Amino acid sequence: MNLIVLTPEKEIYTGQITSVKVPGISGQFEILKNHAPIVAALSQGDVRIIDAKGKKKTFKIKKGFVEVLKNEVSLLVQGVQE
Repeated sequence: MNLIVLTPEKEIYTGQITSVKVPGISGQFEILKNHAPIVAALSQGDVRIIDAKGKKKTFKIKKGFVEVLKNEVSLLVQGVQE
């Protein structure tokens, strides 16, 4: 599936992934291939990406939103601390 991470200033990440774990306002949850469509609010916390080659990348976000639709995952966040 494809992931894009955007802040108001710039694109942080784009690429093929196998999973992404995000800090939902009710707790962390993981998005895998063929996830049901969803739009959810995110709180401040860690985002963990596992790319198509199995490499992990983790960074902290300020609050934002995640949208999943047809294996396209979009994270729209207020800021990132890498």
